[in-house]
Amino acid sequence: MTDIDVAAENKRLFLEAFTRFAEGDTEVLRQIIREDFVSHVPGAPAGRDAWIEFIKNSPIASATLELIHVVADPEFVVAHYHVTPPEGGLSEAVVDIWRFENFLIVEHWAVSNPLEPAPGR
Repeated sequence: MTDIDVAAENKRLFLEAFTRFAEGDTEVLRQIIREDFVSHVPGAPAGRDAWIEFIKNSPIASATLELIHVVADPEFVVAHYHVTPPEGGLSEAVVDIWRFENFLIVEHWAVSNPLEPAPGR
């Protein structure tokens, strides 16, 4: 496979998993995350199973996710999306960086910022 093919496949795998996760399927994470996964987000545990349990019990598991941008190269997939809590309220803009090896996610970084309410709200 060329680097372009690898990047396209990583992006396809990410988009499929993101869509399923956004629809409430947290088990899809077991298919795309390697067992020795490391998250560089403060407070998030290392290891696939521990991280999945952490995510299942976090507000993002029931939030509305709106994908804005996705870019990929042969090693990384970067996603920008908006997260809206299930009870409404202030949404957040999130950027996740996912590092892939052999078509599985092995590392994760994230940053987020609250979104300003639209004028008139």
